[in-house]
Amino acid sequence: MNMRKTNLSDLTHIALFAAVMAVCSWISVPMTVPFTLQTFGVFLAVRLLGGKKGTVALMLYMLLGLVGLPVFSGFKSGPAALIGPTGGYLVGFFLISGLYWALEKKLENRFLKDAVLYAGLLLCYALGTAWFVYLMGLKGSQVSVGYALSVCVLPFMIPDFAKLVLSDLAASQLTRALKRLR
Repeated sequence: MNMRKTNLSDLTHIALFAAVMAVCSWISVPMTVPFTLQTFGVFLAVRLLGGKKGTVALMLYMLLGLVGLPVFSGFKSGPAALIGPTGGYLVGFFLISGLYWALEKKLENRFLKDAVLYAGLLLCYALGTAWFVYLMGLKGSQVSVGYALSVCVLPFMIPDFAKLVLSDLAASQLTRALKRLR
């Protein structure tokens, strides 16, 4: 991001959405891969900030967690959260924001935006699952891809789709409200 073109408003929005992602991650139901609202925060940041600034907000969020602030699900932080068995799903969020960033100029309507976000989520699932299987194998637990999908992906597909739809609705409402304030 070119800092000369970044104004205080952009920096504030980026910081705000890094905080939104943290709060969304704290709303959690513990499972093998915790059920959180994290993906909602990622979707909303990308929809409202755009791919580039949404990715920077995600980078800030990850950096905050990496240096020890408890921003990940279960109030976890540090390198162990990112390189642990479920860290691939966290890193996979960059596939969501990166894909959106790469294609956003071609996205003419909400349906296409949602489709790209969901495609990014499927890439996130793929990376996270591969990471999970690999790390569990290193720990001596030979986990099949089928098992990993059944525990780490399938239970989340419908809720994550619902979070995508809700983020679309929230982004639309927030955009309208902000336009009225200007």
